[in-house]
Amino acid sequence: MSAPRTAGRTPPAPDLPPLDTLSAPARTAEQRGPTGRRRVRRHGYRWFTPWLYLAAPLAFLVTFTCVPVVSLFSYSLTDWDGLSPTSHYVGLENYTELFTRPQLFRVFWVSLFYLAGSAVQICLALYFATVLSFNTRLRNLFKGILFFPYLINGVAIGFVFLYFFQPGGTLDTVLHWFGAGPHLWLGDPDLVNTSLAGVSVWRFMGLNMVLFIGAIQSIPPDLYEAAALDGANRWQQFRHIIAPSIRPIISLSVILAVSGALSVFEIPFVMTGGANNSQTFVIQTIKLAFNFNKTGLASAAAVVLLTFVLLITWMQRALFPDERVEQS
Repeated sequence: MSAPRTAGRTPPAPDLPPLDTLSAPARTAEQRGPTGRRRVRRHGYRWFTPWLYLAAPLAFLVTFTCVPVVSLFSYSLTDWDGLSPTSHYVGLENYTELFTRPQLFRVFWVSLFYLAGSAVQICLALYFATVLSFNTRLRNLFKGILFFPYLINGVAIGFVFLYFFQPGGTLDTVLHWFGAGPHLWLGDPDLVNTSLAGVSVWRFMGLNMVLFIGAIQSIPPDLYEAAALDGANRWQQFRHIIAPSIRPIISLSVILAVSGALSVFEIPFVMTGGANNSQTFVIQTIKLAFNFNKTGLASAAAVVLLTFVLLITWMQRALFPDERVEQS
């Protein structure tokens, strides 16, 4: 019998002891490898790799967020008028003036109309997101129609609704069919803020709806099938499956709604300019800076607004902490 053929076969590698248990000469030979070249151990450089990817966004964050905030706070401690090359340090005098003049904080009452509108907006967005997440005819068409207002520029929306709310305009014409008389929607101090809040609801509801739809579609379909077998209707499925599963997105929408209600600017500025009791805190801050040349006082107002937003966000996180939802 001929000897077994072993040519061309690679003998199995012998079992080597762990590197830590080898002696110094053996460890050196192991690190050099079969070719005699020294291997480079890169385990010590792994901590540095993520920071290379984070360098660019961190640079943008510091440049366009942290530095402006620090500059804003420094301006709030001066009497700078926005034009002079020099300014004088006044300490907390601007903050004292803010908190001792009630008319400067009275504009926060206007934010309550937008806060109520935000609640309506979130409820409508939840409703449409739930309905359009199931098998509904022409649901993609309805999604596009509801999301389209968010894609339009805010200035264009303001001009469109100026014609919508003007006396004898579109809204008065429609109401006339039902026997209702014309109203000064933007001229009556009792109606102007409700009208402007309605415009904000129409514009931003589509954004919240898309966020909710994305969260709802991440829920496993097996949960709906199990609930249907147990006899649960759509309301029970929403209450016990959808709402608990998308709680983090609802929390995010609430934070955005509160911060947006406090910092409303675009719609009321374009449509009324802050007239007829529609002036918001941001519009007042802009007027302090550019109409009355009180940039230091306006900067203090901006710092106060930023503090309020951060405080409300922290309170919301503390009172309603996010819980990990197990979808199984």
